[in-house]
Amino acid sequence: MKVYSQTDFLAAAGRRVAGVLAAALMLAGLGGASPALVAKPVITQIATGVQHSCALDNTGQVWCWGYNHYGQLGDDTTTNRSTPVKVTGLSGVTKIAAGAYHTCALLSTGRAKCWGRNQFGELGDGTTTDRHLPVRVHHLLNVAQIAAGSFHSCALLSNGRAKCWGANWHGQLGDGTTTQHLMPVRVHQLLNASQISAGDGHTCARRTNGRARCWGGNSSGQLGDDTTTNRSTPVHVHQLQNVVQITAGASHTCAMLTTGRVKCWGQNTFGQLGDGTTTDQKLPVRVKRLKSVAQIAAGNNHNCAVLSDGRVKCWGWNNTGQIGDGSRVNRAMPVRTHHLRNGAQAAAGANHSCAMTANGRVKCWGANASGQLGDGTTTDRLTPVLVLFPNI
Repeated sequence: MKVYSQTDFLAAAGRRVAGVLAAALMLAGLGGASPALVAKPVITQIATGVQHSCALDNTGQVWCWGYNHYGQLGDDTTTNRSTPVKVTGLSGVTKIAAGAYHTCALLSTGRAKCWGRNQFGELGDGTTTDRHLPVRVHHLLNVAQIAAGSFHSCALLSNGRAKCWGANWHGQLGDGTTTQHLMPVRVHQLLNASQISAGDGHTCARRTNGRARCWGGNSSGQLGDDTTTNRSTPVHVHQLQNVVQITAGASHTCAMLTTGRVKCWGQNTFGQLGDGTTTDQKLPVRVKRLKSVAQIAAGNNHNCAVLSDGRVKCWGWNNTGQIGDGSRVNRAMPVRTHHLRNGAQAAAGANHSCAMTANGRVKCWGANASGQLGDGTTTDRLTPVLVLFPNI
């Protein structure tokens, strides 16, 4: 079986969305429609932070909604938005990533821009000044993928190396120190990486050989090296191979395998490892009742998975309905998210989740105090609701 990277999955999801839309337009007789006709953005990727959400459309524009105290929505204000607004002065975007209170975008030029909170240098512009509009990450070229953690960010380069910047108190930048960096520094001892994911205080990467390495905070065993020792350079995740995708949560990590199964490790207080227990694990354990997985996403203390048939399942913490099963009951094993079919990608935030469907729409559920569900309200939702994009 061919081993795919997260980039492959997002590209495939985008192609699926575009194909479905084109077919719908032809059936409606709108192929080559007049410029006077308006349509909603066709979404090709989604990302979620602590209390905000973002989406990339098929024209390379980015839309964000939710909490905006630090300018993480990129609309040159600090006003919360309960429906999507377009990020100002940004085009040609190919990938996006949402951190706790900041957002980053990869451009078609191979450069990256970030905006929002910058207290620890997570925007990479050499300052600690919050930015309400996108700014260029300094000393960063040939970027293949971008990742945003709570207070740090990372980039996978086209040569298989990686660079990170921002907070580093646990060693999450991987440069062998615990020194904060306001601009990108090279992750040591990491070669042939094909995907990167940033959590709260740790970072993980998938390598082209299907193995995984992690670094940073390890208090709950989230690095998977059978210890609870923090690491300032990458270490191998034990007893794990054939990894297709890796995703880092707050203090846990999950990996999707070529078999379509998922394994997780680290903190398990809320059942976020999906093994039916609430016991922390320093080595990967198999998520129960889950197979034929196409994509995974880790939130703070919960996870979601898109299955090959388009269904979505989530598990872990569920205090605000972020599992989407109509309850607030924590789930130590995956359960199906209600009223959601034809999923193409999932994203998990702190206490909310979102999914992109094959027709380019977005649905979100869970906490909504800042409007992060995008439905025009601030009401928590225990099942998915449609994000209300404007006509353009």
